[in-house]
Amino acid sequence: MLSLALAGSPFAIASPVARAEPVPCPIVHVQPVGPVPPPSPMPSHGPETPVVGGPEMATAGLAVPADAPALPGVLSATSWVVADLDSGAVLGACAPHRYGPPASVQKLLLAETVLPKLDPTEMVTITPTDLDFERGSSAVGLVLGGQYTVETLWLGLFLNSGNDCAQTLARLGGGARGVPGTIDDMNAEARRLGALETHAATPSGLDGPGQATSAYDLALIFRADFGRTDFQRYDSTLRADIPPQPPQYPKGYQIQNDNSLLFEYPGALGGKVGFTDLARHTYVGAAERNGRRLVVTVMGAEILPVRAWKQAAALLDWGFTLPADASVGRLVNPGELEPKPTPTATPPLVAAHQDAATTPGSGMFAMAAVAGVALLACLSAGLIVRSRRRSRSTRPPETPAPMP
Repeated sequence: MLSLALAGSPFAIASPVARAEPVPCPIVHVQPVGPVPPPSPMPSHGPETPVVGGPEMATAGLAVPADAPALPGVLSATSWVVADLDSGAVLGACAPHRYGPPASVQKLLLAETVLPKLDPTEMVTITPTDLDFERGSSAVGLVLGGQYTVETLWLGLFLNSGNDCAQTLARLGGGARGVPGTIDDMNAEARRLGALETHAATPSGLDGPGQATSAYDLALIFRADFGRTDFQRYDSTLRADIPPQPPQYPKGYQIQNDNSLLFEYPGALGGKVGFTDLARHTYVGAAERNGRRLVVTVMGAEILPVRAWKQAAALLDWGFTLPADASVGRLVNPGELEPKPTPTATPPLVAAHQDAATTPGSGMFAMAAVAGVALLACLSAGLIVRSRRRSRSTRPPETPAPMP
């Protein structure tokens, strides 16, 4: 299918004209380590979910600028995006809208949805619901009945990818609706951001029915997250202390950020790692060089030939070599794809008063206009009354009906 776009439109509109086969992405094919379960059914594109970001984003293959340098030879990721964190320009992509399970990078959408709702100083008591998640998955070690601040929960979520923290924060963010309410809010937030491939089924990123996202959507979500200073602070923290919770942890303990980019890559700003058997390795990260900030997302990667964060680092290096005006698409802005409200017509007299009131030096004229309208109304009322009285005084008296 040939992808077309209206001028200035973020959508790539499908056309029945045949197009050339997409340029294959440079992928080092590696056999997954261990068995991979069959995927859950994924959402499908339709007229109500068009491809977003420009015509070159509507590809299952490679989208890079003309004369771009060679891509890194260490990529086993099946889809990825490199974009400018500030301008939103997409510098390069491989199958940017390909569906796939997110794994723990789903927590970026949880943060975007719930961070504005919670007071970081609030003290929270852990309930059985908070510890209801897949055994053996990543957790900080929250204790049933233990008490933690919301800030500690966020640090546990970002540094150690704690699924126990994700469950607790989702319960809090949903209020009376609990975790299901937060999941509904996450999906609504994805729509607002323009992340149309994204569907949340769990707050943590543990695999759930129909749960999916795309490399393009992850870039949208991370860019929105990064607009918050509290997100930046939590996401870039290297180490944090978990407070004592007697009798299990009488002295507390320390956790360390599992995002190796922060320790190994000069200019790293933050990011998030993820893995499930179904999703394989996913990664989102950002870095700054010479005043330029880039975000990179990778999905479906294996640990060979290098780990996902190193594949992302290689893509960042590649992106920083491109000129500042390089672009093969763009990240849409939050709310850009939402329907615009239809303006209501303003009555002419009200509009005239509004214009007069907003014109410099016209305050006296506006007051005079209002006074004039009131005077005319009074005069009209007086004329009507006099007319009615005159009508009654000149009307001949009614002739009484004859008596029987």
